[in-house]
Amino acid sequence: MASGEAKQGFFSRLKSGLSKSSKFLVRNIDEMISGEKIVSRDIFEDLEEILIAADLGPSFTYNLIEEMRERARRKELQSPEALKKIMMNNMTAILRESEAPLKIPKNSLFTIMVVGVNGTGKTTTIGKLASYYTQQGLNVMLAAADTFRAAAIEQLEIWGTRTNSPIIKQSMGADPSAVAFDAISAAKARGTNVLIIDTAGRLHTKANLMDELKKIQRIMGRELPGAPHETLLVLDATTGQNALVQAQMFNAEIGITGLVLTKLDGTAKGGIVVRIADEMRVPIRYIGIGEKVDDLRPFDSTDFVNALLAED
Repeated sequence: MASGEAKQGFFSRLKSGLSKSSKFLVRNIDEMISGEKIVSRDIFEDLEEILIAADLGPSFTYNLIEEMRERARRKELQSPEALKKIMMNNMTAILRESEAPLKIPKNSLFTIMVVGVNGTGKTTTIGKLASYYTQQGLNVMLAAADTFRAAAIEQLEIWGTRTNSPIIKQSMGADPSAVAFDAISAAKARGTNVLIIDTAGRLHTKANLMDELKKIQRIMGRELPGAPHETLLVLDATTGQNALVQAQMFNAEIGITGLVLTKLDGTAKGGIVVRIADEMRVPIRYIGIGEKVDDLRPFDSTDFVNALLAED
């Protein structure tokens, strides 16, 4: 399939995946301004409620409403279409700042440490990333440093087989940093392009988890200067504001260099992506909109906004 056709195909799936969010946002706005020929000031309170309910966040909502009020005072907001246009432009401006595709050099080892709480789709995301990078001609190695769940190791092994990516593992209960040590040694020896390390996500032992992740980072940096080159946090978009709380916590504890937002097809509050971008200022590397292996793609701000505010 040509790249243009592939991009169009993914946009169609993105639009379909965001349909719950789109219907929630667009339908409520359309009902609010139904029959209005001009935008009256009375609309702003209703619009504020809709935007907050869509998880777009108080900061984005306040700034947007203030801009709309100012434009209304200058008589620059004469139609419902103008209101939608301003909202689209504001969303795009915020998301564009977070649009930063991950660039992986082909002639050296690039390490990605993937973190996130259990249930976000972390291990599946790693498998999809392995497939994506393999299709780009990179050779990938996986490391099972979530040694507290046998299922995580087994799931990673399945993805390793599917993507023809070797996997470095130890027995369940082993020291995760020892797995990271072995993985970097093996990746350097084999001339690997991309090493992706899975980690545990047991939030009920937060302090232990964060200490463990910091140790993995230290070991990686000791064995390979600059590693991990990317600390990628996987967030489940269906959890709404909890995803933002997780992002803030992980960033404060270990420092996050990129985000992946999964399960956008399962939520009516895809607006949380805008809030996370607005409040975190951390690059959104990828978004996931389904279970298929190619339903994880680099984040494109324009496509996202167009799909979120789709009329049908």
